[in-house]
Amino acid sequence: MRKGFFVCKSFHAVLWFGAACIASGEDIKLDWQASGVSKTMGYYRPMRLTLSPDKPDGIKTVPADLAAPLYGKLQLGAAEAPTTFFVIVDEPEGKPSRLFVDANANGDLTDDPPAEWKGKPVKGTNGVELTTYSGGAYLETAYGAEKLNLHVDMYRFDKHDALRASFAQTLFYYRDYGRAGDVSLGGKTYHAMLIDDTATGDFRPARDAGKSSVMLLLDLNNNGKFEQHGESFDVAKPFNIGGTTYEVAGLNASGATFQFVKFSQTVEETKPRPILAAGAKALPFEAKTTDGDTVRFPQSYKGELVMLDFWATWCGPCRAELPGLCSSYEKFHGKGFEVLGVSLDQADASEKLAAFTKENNMPWPEVYDGKYWKAAVAQTYYIDSIPHPFLVDGDTGTIVAEGGALRGEELDGTIEKALAKHP
Repeated sequence: MRKGFFVCKSFHAVLWFGAACIASGEDIKLDWQASGVSKTMGYYRPMRLTLSPDKPDGIKTVPADLAAPLYGKLQLGAAEAPTTFFVIVDEPEGKPSRLFVDANANGDLTDDPPAEWKGKPVKGTNGVELTTYSGGAYLETAYGAEKLNLHVDMYRFDKHDALRASFAQTLFYYRDYGRAGDVSLGGKTYHAMLIDDTATGDFRPARDAGKSSVMLLLDLNNNGKFEQHGESFDVAKPFNIGGTTYEVAGLNASGATFQFVKFSQTVEETKPRPILAAGAKALPFEAKTTDGDTVRFPQSYKGELVMLDFWATWCGPCRAELPGLCSSYEKFHGKGFEVLGVSLDQADASEKLAAFTKENNMPWPEVYDGKYWKAAVAQTYYIDSIPHPFLVDGDTGTIVAEGGALRGEELDGTIEKALAKHP
């Protein structure tokens, strides 16, 4: 579960750079990436498209066998001249849903490549069988004379889902496109990505926006992935890399070109995050557990393997992992496996946390300071999504495994393999 996002609507315009000076006269150009960005980023921000039984003006031709269509209109591209794409969701009772997308934006929904649309059965309230559909389409979007294919992912909850009745006429969509390549700053080269989180198709931020939805990602620690915390920069705000403050200038609607602007004012430097992957050293800390004991991590776990588990009682995915973790603890605890929980519960949740850990048979110690995402240990480890576990060798302080290798069906095998190698 990731931190929540806040969305603000605003008009697009060219950034105002005041007394800035251009650091380089050369345009920076990142390669277009029509799809795959959502998987690379590991998160998305769903946008809502309202559907209606009324066919909108502009649609010229529809499939002849429509039975129960709902219509929508999606616009992407430069704010002053967006491309309009019509969407039809056909949902006859007792039959599979179908998605039609006017991918070439000509008003004819019979001459486009088939949209991706696949149903997944889910359980509703009182055991009712429901189906959630997901898919998407490549949309041919015009930027003046240039046309780019933008893959947009889409999904829709079952219209009979009682828990989501307010979404009965909503199609959700999110960006799967962006730009990627290498950029140079301060004599160093970083892999970069430019993304449009609210899927407008316009990479220009608003001139008066306090916060935009266009982000520049920089792999500052060169670990091959982008972190939301510390490697994601709002293109509407200045940022400091290597002691120099920059802003992004000259960004056009398609994100094809921009420049880095060196600014006379200084903001706090963003330093590369430590690489917290298997083989790296765990970051030491000292903290009080909810029992009042002092734990010095990882020194307190000499001779043992300890799983540092960031979680919270309010986190659904965390709760889903608990049965497996409890089973693994019971199986391997006598062989040198320990767990140290770090709860990201909010303030005044001590009693709730104590009751929850007791009810769910969680005998290991917990660190809790009531600071939610700002929990001290979570800040030390740059945690921006949970559950996030680390398996650490208490003797060497080395991270043995982290993330997905310690979740679900992978957990037992990872622990067993690590214990076999532990003296």
